[in-house]
Parts: sequence; structure tokens; C-alpha cells
Amino acid sequence: MSRLAQTHGLTDVQREILSTVRDFVDKEIIPVATELEHRDEYPQDIVDGLKELGLFGLMIPEEYGGLGESLLTYALCVEEIARGWMSVSGIVNTHFIVAYMLKQHGTQEQKDHFLPRMAAGDIRGAFSMSEPALGSDVSAISSKAVRDGEEYVLNGQKMWLTNGGTSSLVAVLVKSDEGHPEGTAPHKSMTTFLVEKEPGFGEVRPGLTIPGKIDKMGYKGVDTTELIMDGLRIPANRVLGGVTGRGFYQMMDGVEVGRVNVAARGCGVAQRAFELGVRYAQQRHTFGKQIAQHQAIQFKLAEMATKVEAAHAMMVNAARKKDSGERNDLEAGMAKYLASEYCKEVVEDAFRIHGGYGFSKEYEIERLYREAPMLLIGEGTAEIQKMIIGRRLLEEYRFQG
Repeated sequence: MSRLAQTHGLTDVQREILSTVRDFVDKEIIPVATELEHRDEYPQDIVDGLKELGLFGLMIPEEYGGLGESLLTYALCVEEIARGWMSVSGIVNTHFIVAYMLKQHGTQEQKDHFLPRMAAGDIRGAFSMSEPALGSDVSAISSKAVRDGEEYVLNGQKMWLTNGGTSSLVAVLVKSDEGHPEGTAPHKSMTTFLVEKEPGFGEVRPGLTIPGKIDKMGYKGVDTTELIMDGLRIPANRVLGGVTGRGFYQMMDGVEVGRVNVAARGCGVAQRAFELGVRYAQQRHTFGKQIAQHQAIQFKLAEMATKVEAAHAMMVNAARKKDSGERNDLEAGMAKYLASEYCKEVVEDAFRIHGGYGFSKEYEIERLYREAPMLLIGEGTAEIQKMIIGRRLLEEYRFQG
């Protein structure tokens, strides 16, 4: 195990799970990740291996066939997986956000119907908030659901769905005016629908189209897509929780889990970048000695390791706060912000240590250099995290004058 980013106070079960995942990453992911990433190929064999390990049911309660583990355990597993290839951690992230939302907010019928098959990996989850024109402004959602008897008719276009093609269940946030008169605050007139579909592209069910994969700079392998709803009919019993108008709060609860996940991904990618940098610094020689013996490189390595350690500590704190049942939007926002920023900086320093070879696709650091920027955006930009952090700090430190 690495000396960096150790987590104290883990149970024997948690240590065993992490050891198994790390072994899988070292043997099954790292050796093939760069080749698959360059081909933008979905890592089916890796996903099948994670399914066999039971990773898709990690946080799902035992009564539904899952392992019933904590968010901390999940985050530490994500950290290990992202260390191997960040795209694979994205495949499990959206799945777990949907499973978490079902566990926390679903009706009993919805839990019984979906969670056992999600735990087995037979149903893969994706979730959808963003749209082409709204960016970080969730209140500007224009997709709508209109009640028609025992069904709702959904229309609109969604954007940036991770697992949009390979998933078979999508949690979709839309506006629903039923019971919410004109003038109702936007966040109180949103509803989350559980949309079942066939995996693939094109028309995956009547009224629902997944056009195809979006070609990206990095974060390849995992499919990122649009979702177009044109007269999509959804039964009323597929409103998450059975009541309209609660979608915004349900999604924000899920996004807190997602922000811990993105922080964990940042930690994992930064760890891998440090590993690559410190190894290359001991292999490369200039002026008659290892470049690791030059003070300038040692300073870089010291800064990189400190950032890896700090980001990991904040991510663990955010996960433990959520597991305790306490509000953790402050801690999750801080962890996501710091881990993604530090990840970018650690990757860039490792890139600099590699010199010209870092620009070559033969070296793994080239892939990490393209992957790190996605973490600056996913689950809310740095600016959004600062807004969340600032508002929460003002709540905690309100001046009574």
C-alpha cells in the first residue's frame, strides 16, 4: 500500500474490500486503461469484473442484495478505481447516485422493484439534471412533465448524461406544474422521474432518444450523451417518492454523494500522477544524477505529496459526515473544490517532471493530463462550490449585531 492517503479507523471488512479493489485495479485496469482510453472503448471486461466483485451493490442495503457499506467505503473504493482509470469510477458514480436516491427517497414499491437488480448490476443507473442552455443554473430547467390520467408526458432535451447509453434506468429532473401554481419557486415545482429504457443509442423506448456519444477531450470510454424526450409517457408510479415537487431536494441530496465521489476521483487521479512522477524522477538522469536528486524536483514532489494527503483527508471527512446523518454540503463542497483543484495541479507537476515525454501518448501521464480538467466541472464548478461554501459559512458564523 502507498504511504500516502492512508485512512485510519477502518474495520477489517473495509480493509479487505479496499485491498481486493486495489488488487483488481493493479491487475485488471492499469495495464489496459491507456489503450482503451485512446480507442474511446467502453471497458466491458472491467465492468464485468466489478460486477463479479459486487461493487455495484456496495452501498445498497443487504435486504436488497447489496453489501450495505458506508459512503466512506464507497468513496475509498472510487479513489482506488480512479487511480487506475477515472472513466471507470464515472461508470459506478451515477449508478450509486440513483441507488442512493432510491434508498433515501423512493417508495417501498420502487425500492423493491429496482434495488435488488441494481445491487446485482443487472440494472445500471444514470441521472440527468443538466440541459443545453442552463449550465449550473438548475432552476432554469425547461423540460416539462404534464399529467395525463395515470401517466405523465415528458418533453425536453437533457445534456451530459454519464452512462446515457449503457444505463437502463435514468433519474430525470423536470418541471411539473401539477399542484404547483404559477409563481411557485422553481425549485419547488421540480419532479424526479424514474425512466426505464433499453441500453443503446437511437430510440431506446417510444418518445425517448439517446442520439449518440459526445466526443470529448478526455474522460473517454464511458459514454456521455444527450437525452431527448418527445411525448415520453411515464406511469405516475415512477415519480420518485410518489409525490411531485420534491425532485430538486432529492437531486441535491444525491449530488452531495456525487461531490464526495468527484473528490475521491480527484484524490485517486492525483495519487496516480504522484506515483508516475516520483517513479520517473528516479529513472531519468540529467547532469550525471537522477532528476529526483535535484532540489527543484524534490520541491515539486513535496508539494504534490502534501496536496494528495490534504485532499484525501478532506474527502474522508466529507464522507464520514454524510455517513453520520449530518448535513454535509459544506464539507462535500470543500472536498470537491480542493480535491479537483489539487488534482489538476499535481497532474500538471507530474507532467512537467516527465518533460517532453509527458506530451507523448506512450506515457500514462498524457491521459491523466486530459482527464483532470473534467473534475473541475463535474458535480458543480469551483465557482458553484465556493457559493455553497460561502453561504454555509455565513450561516455558521452569522454576526449578531
